[in-house]
Amino acid sequence: MNFTELALSEELLNALSDMGFAEASPIQSQAIPLLLSGSDLIGQAQTGTGKTAAFGIPAIEKVTPFAKNVQCMVLCPTRELANQVCEEFKKLSKYKKGIRPVAIYGGENIERQIKALQMGANIVIGTPGRVIDHLNRRTLDLSQLQTLILDEADEMLNMGFFDDIENILSLTPASRQTVFFSATMSREIMDLTKRFQNNPEIVKVTRNEVTSANIKQLHYEVRREAKTELMCRLIENYSLKSMLVFANTKKKVDELCEELQAKGFVAEGLHGDMRQQARNTVMARFRSGSVNILIATDVAARGIDVENVEAVFNYDIPQDLEYYVHRIGRTGRAGKSGLAFTFVTNRDRGALREIENYTKVRIEKAMPPSSTEIVAARKERFMSQLQEAIAAEGQEEFTNWVSELNAEGLSSDAIVAALLRLNHKDVNKQIAEYDFAGRSAAPRGERTFESRDRNDRGDSRRDGRSSDRREMSRDRDSRSSSDRNDRSSSDRNSRTSEARPRRSAEGGSAPRSNENMVRLFLSVGRKDNVRPGDIVGAIAGESGIGGDKIGAIDIYDKFSFVNIPSEHVNSVLSVMTDNTIRGQKVSMEVAK
Repeated sequence: MNFTELALSEELLNALSDMGFAEASPIQSQAIPLLLSGSDLIGQAQTGTGKTAAFGIPAIEKVTPFAKNVQCMVLCPTRELANQVCEEFKKLSKYKKGIRPVAIYGGENIERQIKALQMGANIVIGTPGRVIDHLNRRTLDLSQLQTLILDEADEMLNMGFFDDIENILSLTPASRQTVFFSATMSREIMDLTKRFQNNPEIVKVTRNEVTSANIKQLHYEVRREAKTELMCRLIENYSLKSMLVFANTKKKVDELCEELQAKGFVAEGLHGDMRQQARNTVMARFRSGSVNILIATDVAARGIDVENVEAVFNYDIPQDLEYYVHRIGRTGRAGKSGLAFTFVTNRDRGALREIENYTKVRIEKAMPPSSTEIVAARKERFMSQLQEAIAAEGQEEFTNWVSELNAEGLSSDAIVAALLRLNHKDVNKQIAEYDFAGRSAAPRGERTFESRDRNDRGDSRRDGRSSDRREMSRDRDSRSSSDRNDRSSSDRNSRTSEARPRRSAEGGSAPRSNENMVRLFLSVGRKDNVRPGDIVGAIAGESGIGGDKIGAIDIYDKFSFVNIPSEHVNSVLSVMTDNTIRGQKVSMEVAK
């Protein structure tokens, strides 16, 4: 159905046109007319079906512009989803003057939210815990609420918000329109609908409609300890630049992030123990492309909506069948193709069959790329880059060089071959074959995948990890606490002081005595949980110099030293002084 057939206002149609939407999805075609008519509704739909617009469009149409009372409220399970829904509402109401959506959630200064509410928010999108906070403070008035929407109701109940949701529902007018959207319909949800809805209409999108034909789904049989090696080779083989990787635990997210960074990939993690500011920073970097691998748990990934994700890796088999659909639905969007890779150990084979039965889709078994295939992919990628360079302008100066060399008796073929060998000697570098699925580990001394060519992936150290994952979020939206105060806690443990610094060659190989290097002092150290990769990433990301140009790094308890090429010292000092590394403000100066 075309949106023009849904009796929408001209303002909404113009906004949808700007967003590139012409035809309504199945859930939108069914839900929008019912919600515009004022009916209560139960919508069963997963992420990626367009459900936000399905309830957002009618909600915006029904709000009285410029009215300063809250007329519509959306409850979401996580901060990320609340932010995403709020941004969607802002896009949809672009041409509707007087519509003010505001997001409220834990982990952010509540005073700032209070001010936003006082300025006249007529649509509120929030997490249950923070909504209760505002109701208790009397900074949120729901007495004139017309529409209440529960987005991903099943996830909110799984996270322990049943009492809060029940409390919120009981504090709203009985005349309100109540809308439930959920991927599954559990007994608890049906109990809430019976108690708080009035003859609701039911709209359901079947799994066949949810599964995207644009997503190529593959599974690989792999030993647990070989998963990271396999993922690196798949990234290389498919020339991937934007990926979401899912792990089942926060510990595995951190471990995998460190492994990938050590191999030279620009990776960041996302999980519930991170503070909101750190989460926002990670997501901003991923959306901008400065981070191309985002590793997340299922709960932390709720609400992630990033365009152009080329592939999803199920590093761990999801613990819930619905999670598989949520995960892979983040690629292959807007008509684009996507890849979904699932790693299957011996113990995961039964779970894989359950996923196939649930989605009604056979997930094809694939073989890990061979050494020959990876080398072929490198060559193809390099040849493409070479063709682009030839087509570009500004070759005249170098053409003259070739002419001069020709005059000295060197053929053009010999010149080109020598240049290729000098600058792209890694293209033909063989990597060892690897026994991914066997019971035994690879032979001792076997060289495994190290990293991709820097020209293919950009500076390997750009935008290093700056967020402090040791800081624990107290917000109950991340499942970990019911405390609603604005205090934060830290599990940072004090460590025994050591006389010796922690040395690493991760930052580069230049020796400290190199006369072309200048030694700089940094005011952060081991007690700030700083690692060499953090220092390299921060300097490279802020100053633009290559991570491979950064020299030796010494990390002590309270401070650190780093060697920088002398020609870059001034630029590094200018951008790094008063900057942050892992959330800590840094002062930097030439070491005395």
